[in-house]
Amino acid sequence: MVYSPYSHYSTSLRIKGISSLFLLLSLSIQIGLSQEKILYKEVDTTQLHLEVYYPPKIDSSQLHSAMVFFFGGGWNGGGTGQFHPHAHHFSSRGMVCFLVEYRVTSRNQTTPFESLKDAKSAMRFVRGNANKFGVDPDKIVAAGGSAGGHLAAATALISAYDDPSDDLSVSCIPNALVLFNPVIDNGPGGYGFSRIGSYYKAFSPLHNIQAGAPPTVFFLGTRDELVPVETATYYQRTMERVGSRCELFLYNKQGHGFFNYGNFRYYKKTLSASDLFLQSLGYLPTETRLRITKQFPKE
Repeated sequence: MVYSPYSHYSTSLRIKGISSLFLLLSLSIQIGLSQEKILYKEVDTTQLHLEVYYPPKIDSSQLHSAMVFFFGGGWNGGGTGQFHPHAHHFSSRGMVCFLVEYRVTSRNQTTPFESLKDAKSAMRFVRGNANKFGVDPDKIVAAGGSAGGHLAAATALISAYDDPSDDLSVSCIPNALVLFNPVIDNGPGGYGFSRIGSYYKAFSPLHNIQAGAPPTVFFLGTRDELVPVETATYYQRTMERVGSRCELFLYNKQGHGFFNYGNFRYYKKTLSASDLFLQSLGYLPTETRLRITKQFPKE
């Protein structure tokens, strides 16, 4: 089933439209949230880091769910700042959040294949060090937008492109996915085919969906110039065919990147729907009357 942003959520968390989420809980985003930057990978002279956002109050006796974010930019550019607001929100809600720095063409003269290797390395680093971060290794969410959405989905679905320096005994597969207009079709006619070529069969998430794919929420604007609605609905049908949950939210007349913080109205809508999705999995405490205020400091 495809959901508009005003339809009822198809879980036990039934509410009267997502717009009613913005009423009660004010998540004032505090600059003082615990944060650190950690080296997770080194390739020759290139150092790659994770920015870590912890909940304001850490209970050392409990393990927290985690969310790993991959920025968009066509595997060419972009930066972790894209998901700073999201990380502030979800860490305020009790998750440990990670913003992943990975290699891109403009800075590192690399290909999309190296971007994917780094994404898988980052997921393995988080899971392999889960105890140090206070993270439940069975509650790790991968999230991303556009090409970052591709990387998030690919860590779940693509078996190739492991970095040989990784400890492959540690799984890179997330337990859930939150995808913001992800470029999940890299085949002929899909995004990036001119760079991927015949390797798309081992690189494109749409072409590698199989049983056991993690539960997914997928956000897309109906006027997205890179990801057709038909691609998203086919992805959802294929996920459901193999027995995996896939919630698809379509936003009328919205283009690519509509979910970013700068477009605050749709940032709120997609963030709230993501929050409900994670609540339904037991990754966040239940709160059906969520208020999100525009308090993030300017970058």
